[in-house]
Amino acid sequence: MKKMTKSEGFTLIELLIVVAIIGIIAAIAVPGLLRARQSGNEASAIGSIRAVNSAEATYAASCAGGGYAQSLADLGKAPTGGVPFISPDLVGGTKSGYTVTMAAPTATTVVTTAANTCNTAAADALAGFYVHTEPLTVGSTGQRSFATDNRGTIYQKASGAVIDNAMSGAMVLQ
Repeated sequence: MKKMTKSEGFTLIELLIVVAIIGIIAAIAVPGLLRARQSGNEASAIGSIRAVNSAEATYAASCAGGGYAQSLADLGKAPTGGVPFISPDLVGGTKSGYTVTMAAPTATTVVTTAANTCNTAAADALAGFYVHTEPLTVGSTGQRSFATDNRGTIYQKASGAVIDNAMSGAMVLQ
């Protein structure tokens, strides 16, 4: 009489089917996750631009006699007995997959010299400012670039390229 042995576990075919199903689910989910990350990074970049706009308005009104700071470091420098105009995470220039950069504005008239600002800034306060953000890797960390100046309007460029201080080729962010 032959004794029958009982097999337990999964067959190779069953395991391959499970792996194939997991692969299909991953292929569907990963692009959505990447788009969600890009969208979050873009929202953070817009928030950074808005924070700089607000900080510049406060700086101009309370510290520089109507002039604007010309660097993120100057906005990050606290006046005597006060708090900085922007948070330290913006001073470094990179946040959430985007670079945040202040550059030369179109209006370069000196309003207040650096020594006469409330935080003794490194640069003179000028009649305007210009800040822009670009994704570190277009298509991965973000798709669009953003910029603003002393007018307070935020502009975007779908290609992720740098927006110049004249906002050439950029569209107003809706």
